[in-house]
This record gives sequence, structure tokens and C-alpha cells, in this order.
Amino acid sequence: MAGRLVVKITCGAEAPERLAQGLTVATTAVESGVEVTLWLTGDAVWLAVPDARPVVTLEHSAPLGDLVEACVAGGDVVVCTQCAARRDITEAALMDGVRIGGAAEFVGQVLADGTQALVY
Repeated sequence: MAGRLVVKITCGAEAPERLAQGLTVATTAVESGVEVTLWLTGDAVWLAVPDARPVVTLEHSAPLGDLVEACVAGGDVVVCTQCAARRDITEAALMDGVRIGGAAEFVGQVLADGTQALVY
């Protein structure tokens, strides 16, 4: 498979199916060898904070923490700058391998040749 996939998740525990769908697609792409960037925005940013990760159980879904960890291991995981700031989350609070990035970087990534972007 060629190309690059950017997956942006805009929801948290309040929308467990949408959250799981985005993570499942991102993880499947990573495991398929696709270059993936996972953007966590809104309440999805809490998935990157080990001490504050919401417990979301969804029937027929892999544990969401496992999906996030797979994306970190094989892709690039970015937390929205403004979303982190609104929640007083610093890079020090994030799990290893996750970073904070802004809108200019997101726009640059989704407009790059060969990139497909999905928003959940």
C-alpha cells in the first residue's frame, strides 16, 4: 500500500462507537504498513494521557488503550495544541511517543500529495 493516511478523532468517551471506529481504522492502516498520523482533538486528547484515559468499553471492539498504543508504536500520534491547552494538558503528561501539534501542521499534512484524510 502506498500513500499516507491522516485520521482525526474529534470525540471522546461520549461517542464510543465513533471513537472506536477512528482508532480501529488508524490501527488497521498502521498494521497494513500505511504511514499514519493520528490527530486527537476535543475530548479524544484524554486517550493520550495515561493517568486520565477514560475507561470506554465497547462490545466487539478492541480495548481503546490498546488501539492508541498500536498507533503510537507504528505511526505518529499528535494532540491538538488548543485542545491540550483548554484542558491544561502538557507534553509531560502525554504518553511516550505522543506530541502536541497545531493547525498549521495538520493543514500541511492533509494537503500533502498522496494523503487521504478521515475525520471521526
